[in-house]
Amino acid sequence: MELSPTARKFVVHWGEMGNAWGVNRTVAQIHALLFFHGRPLHAEEIADTLAVARSNVSTSLKELQNWNLIRVAHVLGDRRDYFETSLDVWELFRTIVRERKEREFDPTVRVLGELVADPGFASESADAQDRVREALRFMDTLGAWSEEMLRLSPTTLEKVLKLGASVQKFVRGNEGKD
Repeated sequence: MELSPTARKFVVHWGEMGNAWGVNRTVAQIHALLFFHGRPLHAEEIADTLAVARSNVSTSLKELQNWNLIRVAHVLGDRRDYFETSLDVWELFRTIVRERKEREFDPTVRVLGELVADPGFASESADAQDRVREALRFMDTLGAWSEEMLRLSPTTLEKVLKLGASVQKFVRGNEGKD
């Protein structure tokens, strides 16, 4: 399949952004292609379109499946596996946040909790103990907040995001007027 200039720019940029976020460029480009194209594609078509090795596509598709960002689809009369992604940006956002939280954030919370619970923790300096406890408290609060945000409907979540910094007026009330 030949990509239009718009599709090419989207796929290339998504790959660059994925790379900046710590995701393999090809993995991000495949996801971008599936999202932009909006229909299931088989691995050979993906490899040909992106001009990457079939083995690289296979590895990248497995990675996207591990992240729950794509799923296998079948086309009547064709034995090959096709791959598709959600076309709902809110669903993709939730999936990415949920997966990153599970892989990166939650293990850190667990380790901080283990450190605080360890009997040897008491032998650390009071300042170090305070910093670790504060880091744990912060991460627990942020984790609880993110779980609440993930439970919101897309419409409500969009409203919350649009509120942005203006929510501080509600929280602060009349105190600390600048």
